[in-house]
Amino acid sequence: MSDNEFDILDELYFVTAYPDLKSTLSLTDDELCAALQYLIKQGYVKIHYPDRDTEHEFDEDVFGKQCHAYFFLATKAGLIVHNSI
Repeated sequence: MSDNEFDILDELYFVTAYPDLKSTLSLTDDELCAALQYLIKQGYVKIHYPDRDTEHEFDEDVFGKQCHAYFFLATKAGLIVHNSI
């Protein structure tokens, strides 16, 4: 797991909106969206949309265009990996 991915998981113990995540981390939009997409594919992060209470299915074709509109939350698997490093 990269430092960026570790830092992202560190911020996702609670549902977090993309703008809040972006303001906390010093990553570009491209870096942040790419790392989030990797974490989602690994099963370490899930998407919530259109609000923080509604889980949303990952769609790779749409994700890059919509990344900034989503909320994110670490999964149990993501937290276990994060805490074991």
